[in-house]
Amino acid sequence: MNSRALRRVGLVAGVATTSALVLAGCAGSGEPAANGGGGDEKVTLTIATFNNFGYTDEFLQKYEDENPNVTIVHNKAAESGDARKNFFQKLGKGGLADIEAVEVDWLSEAMQYSDLLAPVPDDLKGRWLDWKESAATDAEGNLIGYGTDIGPQAICYRADLFEKAGLPSEPAEVEALFDGDWNTYFDVADQYREATGGAMIDSANSVLQGIVNQMEYTYDEPDGTVIATTNPEIADAYKSVVERAVPNSAYSAQWGDDWVAAFKTDDFATVLCPGWMQGIIAGYAPEQENWKIANTFPNGGGNWGGSYLTIPANGENVAEAQKLADWLSAPEQQVEAFVNVGAFPSQPEAYSNADLTGYINEYYSDAKTGEIGAARAEAVTVQPYKSADYFKYHDALQNAVNRVFAGSEKADAAWNTWVAEVEAF
Repeated sequence: MNSRALRRVGLVAGVATTSALVLAGCAGSGEPAANGGGGDEKVTLTIATFNNFGYTDEFLQKYEDENPNVTIVHNKAAESGDARKNFFQKLGKGGLADIEAVEVDWLSEAMQYSDLLAPVPDDLKGRWLDWKESAATDAEGNLIGYGTDIGPQAICYRADLFEKAGLPSEPAEVEALFDGDWNTYFDVADQYREATGGAMIDSANSVLQGIVNQMEYTYDEPDGTVIATTNPEIADAYKSVVERAVPNSAYSAQWGDDWVAAFKTDDFATVLCPGWMQGIIAGYAPEQENWKIANTFPNGGGNWGGSYLTIPANGENVAEAQKLADWLSAPEQQVEAFVNVGAFPSQPEAYSNADLTGYINEYYSDAKTGEIGAARAEAVTVQPYKSADYFKYHDALQNAVNRVFAGSEKADAAWNTWVAEVEAF
């Protein structure tokens, strides 16, 4: 029996007498818990994701065709923050989907409650990139997440708007243009503003995210030391964003209605672009024919995002949910999700799949986005340490940038407000 599971049973209201949870806590060997549907019994499986994982109706129908006893209901939140709120409100109490997607920025929070999540069977371990798998493995060796995508970053840009600004517009030329550090990127943004009067960057906070994801340590260290307000790299990142990204950004934050609608306008010309963002852009502006991809990223490489599928241990269909999560995260399905929306696979076996290596994305002027994704993945040299408190520190710093962008606080005042918030956490 998992001792941490026993402790958690005593702590979480409403689940102390839940036999399903106790059974799942005993599943540390990787065997599916005993409360799942099976055989020919009809079962409805619910999946909760966010943004766009590439799980189209046609995609999920394949599993239903192979498993006639299963009906899948897919619920999709608009963005990760909505999914996070729902996940932590209901975890251990009931009401979550059979399979819940967890985004990497709040994975560490979920790992605090790993005993409330059914472990991935042992025979699936080793399937994913080492860093992808280790991030979702708890102190007792239980892997609690089926890795979906990773987010190696490139730059997506509007070729027509670059041409109007007098900038190079072909991918190889744009790669040379942006070859350098973040100051190089900001210098081009300054040129764009001077030529057009407009913003080259979609969102100031996406730049903050890009810079922070290139740090080894951000807001705290593995021994629990909080370095958020004393870390010179964070201070420099904030200074760069408020001084150079904010004046060149159309919006402060992503995912708002205005930002979504802007993909059909000329409000901005670049988006920092992990694989999953490629599908989002195409979905928001399907008629736009000028988006292209440059195989480059400021200061080298970076990974933004990527998710996991988790299975609440007190769910009604744990064993069947494990089977579906296994299928969804298998290399063949990861490649299909990539083809659907650009979500780049987290399993090395997928990288030799001809459907990935030979993929041509018509939306991005026939870009070889499979090859680009692989190259961008190789450029990733740092995976930031993210504790369970990462999300709250980072979210508060993003809010500071929002205030500067809105003009409600000057840069120094917004930083000081953030410092006070960190000290109060």
